[in-house]
Amino acid sequence: MGEIIVSGMRPTGRLHLGHYHGVLKNWLRLQAAHDCFFFAADWHALTTHYETSEGISTAVWDLLVEWLAVGIDPERATLFIQSQVPQHAELALLLGMLTPLSWLERVPSFKDQQEKLRERDLATFGFLGYPLLMSADILLYGARQVPVGADQVAHLEITRELARRFNSLYGRDPDAPLQVEKGLQAMGKKAARTYLGLRERYQQAGDGAAVAEAQAFLLAQAGLSDALRAQLLAHLEGRGREILIEPQALLTEAAKMPGLDGQKMSKSYGNTIPLRESPEEVGKKIRAMPTDPARVRRNDPGNPEKCPVWEFHQVYSSPETRAWVWEGCTTAEIGCLDCKQPVIAAVLAEQAPIRERAEYWAARPAQLREIVASGALRARARAEETLEKVRSAMHLDHGRALP
Repeated sequence: MGEIIVSGMRPTGRLHLGHYHGVLKNWLRLQAAHDCFFFAADWHALTTHYETSEGISTAVWDLLVEWLAVGIDPERATLFIQSQVPQHAELALLLGMLTPLSWLERVPSFKDQQEKLRERDLATFGFLGYPLLMSADILLYGARQVPVGADQVAHLEITRELARRFNSLYGRDPDAPLQVEKGLQAMGKKAARTYLGLRERYQQAGDGAAVAEAQAFLLAQAGLSDALRAQLLAHLEGRGREILIEPQALLTEAAKMPGLDGQKMSKSYGNTIPLRESPEEVGKKIRAMPTDPARVRRNDPGNPEKCPVWEFHQVYSSPETRAWVWEGCTTAEIGCLDCKQPVIAAVLAEQAPIRERAEYWAARPAQLREIVASGALRARARAEETLEKVRSAMHLDHGRALP
């Protein structure tokens, strides 16, 4: 198998076509070539749904049923429930000991989600600290790449920074502090203050420009040897022996699945088609979709680019069907219901095998529990390897010191 890949989903309700086209199709490609760990992030669900936790358990099993229904293979990928691997919580706790509060407060989604979810009280430690749990999810498995969309790259950056900071604190050579002190003394007090200010800008505020400025600044310090310059730059960047692997973003193709109203398909917009939607409801929803407002009457020509249905044709229709729709719409040769019919047929054809396999797995709860129990065992074994290194680096492997 290839590199380790880690990804998870919060169990907050049934999956829809947006999840399928935006995430799950990518997982299907990844499981064929990599060692994948896919988990139901029930602890993450608690960060925003702690007051209504009674629905999380049902949502977890629905999530796993639908993963299996679309073709996620437990023989190829490790499937598990986050809370069944307690190492996630332990590493998150340990990372919290060394995480500056300012790092958590500047995570882009922290204030955004508080604004969007004003009806919920998100002034909690769990919500503020969710990036620590997210980082633990990734760092536990030694994943060098994490599949994310372009809008999620900033969220991954704190994981990279935490790995860098941990390695700097606990992966340094024994004489590194002495070498850093020698370098500061060689520069003189004024230059040392400038250097420490640049280090604070980078490590506390995440200002990447400070690294380039520090490189130029250190080169200009005549009293430094090449070895001391290298040591000071490593100290500024937080580089040390690699205990926790610093992951890179594996950019996934942006989801092309629109919602019923032309916006991104999202439960919060109420514009979704669930993966297991009944055929009757699918037809009803698509037939009710808004179209080009210029087509008031049947014989009014329209513009497909102003119609949400046209975006569905981009996902589901062949070039020939799209050409027929374009010609028929712009000349008023076809009506809006005519245009929607191929989309209805294509969506139903895509859903039929998924719905059938979902029914199969939903009827086999014991087998489903066996799959996630086996997955949790594999996940715990891999996670424990990382935690053993972490505990040792932090001098917390007390039990091994007993006679």
